[in-house]
Amino acid sequence: MGYEEATVLYCYHSVNISCIKHVRPFVVSVILYLLATVAAMFTFCGNLVVIISISHFKQLHTPTNILILSLAVADFLVGLLIMPFMVIRSVESCWYFGDIFCSVYADLLFVLTEASILNLVVIAIDRYIALCDPLLYSTKITVGVASLSVSIVWLVSLIYSCSLLFSDGNTKEAIGSNRCPGDCALILSEIWGTVDIIFSFIFPVFIMVTLYTKIFVVARRHIRAISMQQKDSGNETKIRIVRKSERKAAKTLAIVVFVFILCWLPYYIYTILNQFITFPVPPAITGGFLWLAYLNSGLNPIIYALFYPWFRKSLEQIYH
Repeated sequence: MGYEEATVLYCYHSVNISCIKHVRPFVVSVILYLLATVAAMFTFCGNLVVIISISHFKQLHTPTNILILSLAVADFLVGLLIMPFMVIRSVESCWYFGDIFCSVYADLLFVLTEASILNLVVIAIDRYIALCDPLLYSTKITVGVASLSVSIVWLVSLIYSCSLLFSDGNTKEAIGSNRCPGDCALILSEIWGTVDIIFSFIFPVFIMVTLYTKIFVVARRHIRAISMQQKDSGNETKIRIVRKSERKAAKTLAIVVFVFILCWLPYYIYTILNQFITFPVPPAITGGFLWLAYLNSGLNPIIYALFYPWFRKSLEQIYH
């Protein structure tokens, strides 16, 4: 008992009412710092390359790429402004940056998360219109329309995040002042927790799954019609190319939906269950789910950029 009491550490050593610091072996802390830093740098650098590529080459200034650029900016800011502080808080299990910056951090976190998720939804809508109504897309969907959509996404994200944080006393309950010093927990009320799950996860997943399913069905129909025409003409080579294109399209769409759900589903399941759990959940579990969710920001440039041929060509020109 005496040994356990002697090893109890607090986030602020001179204040024994502050949060208890979870002590880890030095080797474990170093490994966690390395892994978290790699994830943050990967998110930062991957999205920065996307931003440079689209911004630098005028031929890439298309409506779809404007949306991808907006997504990359949101994910880049996550890597730049959110993940570095998440690294320190996750490993040290303490918040050393004060209540004021905790509020700023929370606001940025929600704004950037919403912007990233809503950008994914808008990209799904863009791809649906492009494939299912190509005439409308070529005549009505311009760079200006895409830029307006991006502005709306960021405005909605800002309004929603501010409403979520600064209504019904959620800020006081969630951040710093009513908790032990050294904590920066984001805890929503039951009402706002439910609203956030619907608006930030269920609603986007429903739209993306619905639209990408329709895209896949329409693409198969188009490819089947092309295959029949090529088969009648006896061109087997073009049939194989069409089938390969079909498999690639199906794989890409499956990855888009699967990665988003894989990254965010554990966190939102935990959020739902946390409303009914009476016993404390280990911080490592909460932090792990949150890190998995934000890894989506690092994977987005792979899904939405690395799969495009123009991205590889722009990389070659940048480095040469």
